[in-house]
Amino acid sequence: MNKKIGLVSLGCAKNQTDAETMLALLMGDGYEAVSDPAEADIIIVNTCGFIDSAKQESIETILEMAQYKTDGNCKKLIVTGCLAERYADDILSELPEVDAVLGTGDYDKIEEIIDRAFTDEKIPVMCGHIDRTPEGNLPRVLLTPEYTAYLKIADGCDNNCTYCAIPKIRGKFRSRPVLEIVDEAKELAGNGVKELILIAQDTTRYGQDIGTSLPELLEELVKVDGIEWIRVHYYYSEAITKELIDTMAKYDKICNYIDMPIQHADNYILRRMARRTSREEMEEKIAYMREKLENCYIRTSIIVGFPGETEEHFANLYDFVEKMRFDRMGVFAYSQEEGTPAAEFPDQVDDEVKQDRLDRLMTLQQGISLELNKSKIGSVAEVLVEGYDADNYLFYGRGRGDSIDVDGKIYFGTEKEVAPGDMIKVKILDASEYDLTGMEV
Repeated sequence: MNKKIGLVSLGCAKNQTDAETMLALLMGDGYEAVSDPAEADIIIVNTCGFIDSAKQESIETILEMAQYKTDGNCKKLIVTGCLAERYADDILSELPEVDAVLGTGDYDKIEEIIDRAFTDEKIPVMCGHIDRTPEGNLPRVLLTPEYTAYLKIADGCDNNCTYCAIPKIRGKFRSRPVLEIVDEAKELAGNGVKELILIAQDTTRYGQDIGTSLPELLEELVKVDGIEWIRVHYYYSEAITKELIDTMAKYDKICNYIDMPIQHADNYILRRMARRTSREEMEEKIAYMREKLENCYIRTSIIVGFPGETEEHFANLYDFVEKMRFDRMGVFAYSQEEGTPAAEFPDQVDDEVKQDRLDRLMTLQQGISLELNKSKIGSVAEVLVEGYDADNYLFYGRGRGDSIDVDGKIYFGTEKEVAPGDMIKVKILDASEYDLTGMEV
């Protein structure tokens, strides 16, 4: 059997780390990874199944990759990840091009499922083990630049928000042991990683199931030599504690970057979402963050058009965004996900109304972002160099307030030699809604 593997990973960073492990396991078994799917003997599509648009992208990608059975070398098409876990039966019945299906709890069995795809007469399926966590530190082939890596500290979720299917896809919340995480961080640092991005479905609840906490984990990770930035994604506002913020404030190595998906700010809608917080509590916590964390950057995400959201509820949300002045914000139209409580709520909002509210919020945020960015003109930012933009004759990178793939860039000129992965200082000279421009100092 030829062993050229093509892998396409969709969706979130948590899904990407699973893909990185699958790729490493296969390469360790003699498979060769190729970037051109036309050359691949086996193609893996690691899917997302979170919302309708993600599911549609996953299906379109599966069908696109299936064409290489005719136009390329592909012998077997393997579907993994969240869509595979959630809709295995539908995939088997509707997509005959697929040769095997592997769920979220079994990604470490990728070699086995490929072997079975070549030998079994029946299409092999490994799904339904959503509460299983592969043991130990499995190898990874980073799909990020070599200086940045995601580090998954937990999987699953127990929050059971009424709009979300993640507990049905990823299982109950499960923290990894501190020592296992620290060992992986040391290995990543030894391979040249300078920026660690901690991820989980809810990082703030890390350790509650195993007798530890996120502040305790951070206290250990800051000791890892070679790591210069530690960034944390997916804080749930209701679980952010003063201890956590105080721990962040103690260490320069921890970026003062709060990625906090609030989803809404009207108390009635928050209760309907089964979020365990209130507008008043969020305002209090944001004030504490900005008091304790110097140059604090707060990123959030918001859902508009949730069932029952009236114009008054939206006005309360709009007012909150206007007052809180988030540094970064993403807005999403509510997606009616089957199997979730909110999908059965009777007062669904029209798509046109959702889009109108999304546009109004994003217009508001663009103005806020421009004002906040202009306020940085004249300041000096620490920048992680990422590359060179030949069109603008400028290098670019990210500051402490910019995470990979989701935030803006800092473009800069320099008279020195710089390379991706370098840490430099840049004086900010100009600003747009999302990006900054300056000169290395």
